[in-house]
Amino acid sequence: MSLRVLVVDDEPLAREKLRTLIAEHDDLEQVGECSNGVEALEAIARVRPDVVFLDVQMPEMDGFAVLEALEPDAAPAIVFVTAYDHYAIQAFEVHALDYLLKPFDRERFARTLEHVRGALGHDASELGAHLRALLRDVRRDGDRPARLLVKSGGRVTFVTVSEVDWIQAAGNYVEIHAGKETHLLRETLKNLESRLDPERFVRVHRSIVVNLDRVKHMDAGIHGEYVITLRDGQQLQSGRGFGERLRERIERGG
Repeated sequence: MSLRVLVVDDEPLAREKLRTLIAEHDDLEQVGECSNGVEALEAIARVRPDVVFLDVQMPEMDGFAVLEALEPDAAPAIVFVTAYDHYAIQAFEVHALDYLLKPFDRERFARTLEHVRGALGHDASELGAHLRALLRDVRRDGDRPARLLVKSGGRVTFVTVSEVDWIQAAGNYVEIHAGKETHLLRETLKNLESRLDPERFVRVHRSIVVNLDRVKHMDAGIHGEYVITLRDGQQLQSGRGFGERLRERIERGG
């Protein structure tokens, strides 16, 4: 069976090397080549590759951001191509289908193909579980995201985290309010909150997270809750169980 392969790397020489190695294998068909993460998402949706050789370190949208934008259970097999540091490599070794550490040779590429062929014979949900576990490990040790990626139709929008005013749960989605714009992201509030800086973003209600930098003032209610007024005039009601924690966080300076 021929495997449809997509190459994603911002370095032309790296793409050329992979293109050459892929061409040496009769059971591989390269169906696309991308130089950045946004192109990768568009190509994955369009050509439906079986496997993606995905560079980790790319400007604007890195390999992890691409991975986050995919539905794990419907994602192609991912092979990371990277010169990344040791903590991510450890996560790749535990959870990823495989990885190629630059610089790599024909022998290493051939071993990776053996892993790919074997993995694609398994249930797709197993691959999805590996990708979710990888993301958890990398997020645990990595930096907080500076931007959030929101997909809507064929458009990919980057939302700067520091510009987010507040976030509200909406079923399996969250509404991200940033200035005059509202973005709908397919993620639970609990998961998104875990990725944000807890010193800046605080849960004030079971369905609301607020950026403390956007709070103008708070007015106490009679049952321990607060009416929170943001800088743009938006008012939010805290839940009873969250008011005291919010007050303490404000008093110690955020």
